Amino acid sequence: MLDVVRLRVLVAVARRGSLTAAAKELHYSQPSVSHHLARLEAETGAKLVQRVGRGIRLTEAGKLLAARAADIIGRLDATSDELAAHVGLRSGRARLAAFPSALGTFIPKAATRLEASHPGLRLQLTETEPPEALRLLRAGRVDVAVMFRYDDTAPEDPGIQMIHLLDDPSYLVSSTVSGDLRSHAGDSWIAGCDRCRSHLLDLCAKAGFEPRISFTSDDIVAVQALVAAGMGLTMLPGLALSAHQHPDVEVAAIPGSTRHVYAAVYGDPPHPPATEAVLSALLESVRSFARKPL
Repeated sequence: MLDVVRLRVLVAVARRGSLTAAAKELHYSQPSVSHHLARLEAETGAKLVQRVGRGIRLTEAGKLLAARAADIIGRLDATSDELAAHVGLRSGRARLAAFPSALGTFIPKAATRLEASHPGLRLQLTETEPPEALRLLRAGRVDVAVMFRYDDTAPEDPGIQMIHLLDDPSYLVSSTVSGDLRSHAGDSWIAGCDRCRSHLLDLCAKAGFEPRISFTSDDIVAVQALVAAGMGLTMLPGLALSAHQHPDVEVAAIPGSTRHVYAAVYGDPPHPPATEAVLSALLESVRSFARKPL
C-alpha cells in the first residue's frame, strides 16, 4: 500500500520543482524529502525522479504518480473537511467554482438562499472556466463546480455527476442588424474561452466557412465594447447578456446553439451535507431566475 505522506512529498516536489523548495513547503529537511522519495521508489518499484545537473526532474512514471497522487490527496483533504462539517451544517465551509456569467446572474441568489438556510456555513467562491473547475473538483479543492457544455463538447470524465440547472441559448452580437452566420463569413470575429471558441468554430464550419478571429477575451464587457465600436462580432450566451448588455449592440438568437449549464459534483450520492445544501440552493435559484429580456 502506498504511503500518503510519501505521496504528499512527491506532489510537493512536482509542484515546486526541487527538493529544497518541497522541503520548505512541507517544513521537512531536504534529507527527509530525499528519504521519502527513495522509500516511495522502493514501494512502487519505479524510478520516480532523476538527477539533471544540480537539480532533479520527474520521470514519466513520477509524473503519472504525482498527478494521481494530487487527486487522491485532494479527495482525502476534502473528506476531512466534510467530516468536520458533518455536525448539522452549523459550521464548516462549502467551496463552489463557477464561470463568470453564472457568478453574475443566478449564483448570488443561491448564495443568499444558502446564507438564510445555513447561516453557519461559509461559502467560498472561485471564478474559473469549466475545464479548470472540473480539475479543481477532481482534486477535491472545490465541492461543486458550476460549468457548461455544448452538444459537441467531449464527455466529462467518469466519476463526475452532472445535475442539470438550465439551458442557455446563444446569440449573435453585432454593431448592426445581423443576418445568419453565413452572411458574416468575411467579417472579423471576437472569440471567448476555449470551450466557447471551439463551439463557434464548429458552428461556422457547419455554415461553410472558417471565422477570421481577430481578438480573444473572456471579458464580456470588453468584448461588447469592441463589437459596439465595429471591430468585429461575437457569439455570447444568454446568461452573459443578462449579466451585461452594451446599449449599442444588436443581438439575434442563433438557431441550434444552446449551452447546457450543470452543477458538477464528484462521486455518487449521497453527498456530504454541505454539498447537498449548495445543490439545493442552486436549484432553487435557477427555478426563480428571471432572464433579462434581450
